[in-house]
Amino acid sequence: MIPMPAAIGPTFDVMRPADWAGGVIFASPHSGRDYPDWFLAESMLDPHVLRSSEDAFVDRLIAPAVAAGAVTLTARVPRCVVDLNRGADELDPAAIEGTPSRRTDPRIQSGLGVIPRVVAQGRAIRRGKLSAAEAQRRIAALWRPYHAALESLMAEAVARHGRAVLIDVHSMPREALLHLQAPPPEIVLGDRNGASADPAVSEAVHRALADAGFRVRRNSPFAGAHVAATYGRPLRGRHVVQVEIDRSLYMDEGALRPHAGFDELAARLEGVIARIARLPLDGTGLPLAAE
Repeated sequence: MIPMPAAIGPTFDVMRPADWAGGVIFASPHSGRDYPDWFLAESMLDPHVLRSSEDAFVDRLIAPAVAAGAVTLTARVPRCVVDLNRGADELDPAAIEGTPSRRTDPRIQSGLGVIPRVVAQGRAIRRGKLSAAEAQRRIAALWRPYHAALESLMAEAVARHGRAVLIDVHSMPREALLHLQAPPPEIVLGDRNGASADPAVSEAVHRALADAGFRVRRNSPFAGAHVAATYGRPLRGRHVVQVEIDRSLYMDEGALRPHAGFDELAARLEGVIARIARLPLDGTGLPLAAE
């Protein structure tokens, strides 16, 4: 394997509004597309195939949140290099030397640990395994800075506004919805069945999307992964709602480029984002942190 260089560039971007209206953060941990040369050299796949794991263009879709009064946090590091929506301990024994088996975790078994073994459709990224030391170097350099920034933003939001509302935005392949009864949802919200966000927060996000004409489903087939489980603490005023957007609404999934519907979808989402960014802080049942 090719070791990661000691010096790397920025791995994420934080954009702040002139007036942070109410402790709302929009994040995109899977839209990163800065593919390092050392990673491309070790991979068996061409760059286009590697990009099949991206939540492509989600960073563009949430960019209007800053003008609306929310903070944005967007990854630069690609998901197939390190997955920011997995725990640092979600290590795949088939990808990393010396890792004990965790047979009860289907995501790891399928090759989608914190350092992925495969991209979409189960295509292997590299031959052989990474050493445990190299895996930890990559986690330290690429995973930990993003999560340090996210934790800092959540804490700042609670300190300044009495609550933090993280909208963790992803995209889902159309094929992930084919098993659902027609008409399939266009957006799936996940709050880990109420564990990562107060019902009032989840309902407010749901209503904003539904009022914009989107078909919305809750917690199935995606209820939320590491970010929702780790940062969602409703009783402490920390709320996380995961948002999964059907990619076919705005992009050609094979060509990995926006299609003619991108601008229309972006405009609809801009209105939704503006509404969520300024969720009232009091008087509406939306909870603040406990004193």
